[in-house]
Amino acid sequence: MEDMLKKSCEQYLAELASRSPVPGGGGTAALVGALGVALGNMVGNLTLGKKKYFTVQEDMLRLNNQADVLRQTLEQLVNADAEVFEPLSRAYGLPRSTPEEQAHRAAVLEEALDAASAVPMEIMERCAQAIELVEEYAEKGSALAISDAGCAAALCLSALASASMNVFINTRSMTNKERSALLNAKARKLLEEYVPRGERVVNSVTRRLMD
Repeated sequence: MEDMLKKSCEQYLAELASRSPVPGGGGTAALVGALGVALGNMVGNLTLGKKKYFTVQEDMLRLNNQADVLRQTLEQLVNADAEVFEPLSRAYGLPRSTPEEQAHRAAVLEEALDAASAVPMEIMERCAQAIELVEEYAEKGSALAISDAGCAAALCLSALASASMNVFINTRSMTNKERSALLNAKARKLLEEYVPRGERVVNSVTRRLMD
């Protein structure tokens, strides 16, 4: 599997627009989340060393360390999503003319669907963590970078919602309804908690900029 992050922006966008199954929505959600985290990290770096923000220097260092790890994790998930989607794509193409072929296809497909749901679920979890970081960046970071904090929140919020769709489209096809219900409940819980939190940051920053 080719490393998606080694592609130029131009190459990535061209492949995303093509008929190729990868990259797709899940990996792109991870990439957007990584962009949001990186933008939040920039707010932290622009705040460090400023006398006006002396009291939050330790907070910025902590946030930046967390953001650095989180961004790298989301970068890895860009490739992980592509890696789990290819087997799923192949599974849908397996023959099903005989009962034996049908049984084999169903087993392979179920395993692939589970894996293809697990990665965007992790992307959701990481984006939720990103929203937590961005909340604090927006609250404590330099006022000169407040628009960047708002953009970071918008990106992380979009990535969270996008990743959830990639969970739901796979769980709906799973035959293990107990497993799919568990994944769906987990995804819904993340959306219910973190969409409002992300929206509050975006709305707060927007109001500050419009005043």
